[in-house]
Amino acid sequence: MPPRSSARLVPSPRNGLPPWCDRFLEDGATGDLFASRLWYDTVMAHALPSGAEPLLAATDAVLLPLRRDQGHIASLVTDYSVAWKPLIAPAAGTGALREAGASLGRALRFGPPVLLEALDAEQPGLAPLLEGFRAARMLTLRFSSFGNWHEALQPDMRWDAYLGARPAALRNTIARKLARAERHFAWELVSTPGQALETGIAAYVAVRATSWKPDEPFPDFDAALLRVLAGAGALRLGVLRESAGGRAVAAQYWVLDHGGEANGLRATVLKLAHDDAARSSSPGTVLTALMIRHLIEQDAVRSLDFGRGDDAYKRLWVARRRGRVGYVLADPMHPLGLAAIARQAAGAARSRLRRWSRSRPSGAT
Repeated sequence: MPPRSSARLVPSPRNGLPPWCDRFLEDGATGDLFASRLWYDTVMAHALPSGAEPLLAATDAVLLPLRRDQGHIASLVTDYSVAWKPLIAPAAGTGALREAGASLGRALRFGPPVLLEALDAEQPGLAPLLEGFRAARMLTLRFSSFGNWHEALQPDMRWDAYLGARPAALRNTIARKLARAERHFAWELVSTPGQALETGIAAYVAVRATSWKPDEPFPDFDAALLRVLAGAGALRLGVLRESAGGRAVAAQYWVLDHGGEANGLRATVLKLAHDDAARSSSPGTVLTALMIRHLIEQDAVRSLDFGRGDDAYKRLWVARRRGRVGYVLADPMHPLGLAAIARQAAGAARSRLRRWSRSRPSGAT
């Protein structure tokens, strides 16, 4: 059913968002992939625990894709999500968003806390929405979610200029390894549906199985996402092989959309892996260099995004970090809400104590 002017909490089938959600959603290629039907339908069908139920909190002005699992409500985020945000209807102004937050807050009151995570703290529309929650006597407890490394590229930047801005150690590694790779490896790039994509998916699965990474919690997700991304023209899947048609030693996939902070096309790497047995040849570094060179010079991307997490290698490829944040929406009149408030206060006190300890002069008592 469509949302009414007052807030509605509507369960959604796992096979995809209902049609009435379309006016809130962005196009997966021309907008923000992580706010699109393409993304949410794939996540709901292939990356939710068996007991989780998609739940839509909606008013005329905003849609919050949530999930309910064992009585707990949280934003519809998985380990594959790079970002999450409230989906705002076209032309919804500050006042409408503030009222939407108040209406949603009233609908969620007297229940357990609601966890919203993977948010950009500067996301347009977020501040009035949170004001509305507070007006409904819900506390909004902020916390750090994860780090996201990214970089906006200068207009008309070429590969040489990009590479010149990287740390010297990475530049030297790329110069050595790329020269060898051109003699001993074969690189494949797949962006469209068909047999080449299916071969690429098989290569990605095989490489991941020989990598350092743990087993996938949802092993069907990557293949399903790769197929829908290819159908939308938003996929760049790279495979590095020992020789043409030979064993794959590295694989990674990027998605193209227009959801970045820079004007123009954004490229986000969602997954990458390399065969541990081939580590001495740096196949992951080689493939990343080949992919970024193509993304810059052929796709003319204007920003690069390395997804969720603070892995040390990411700061070699991109220069900026932003912290994704989360909010616990807590009703102090509910026992679990009160417990969440107490945990937040205890965590803040521990942080203050650590800062105080670091600021003390050496030898102070």
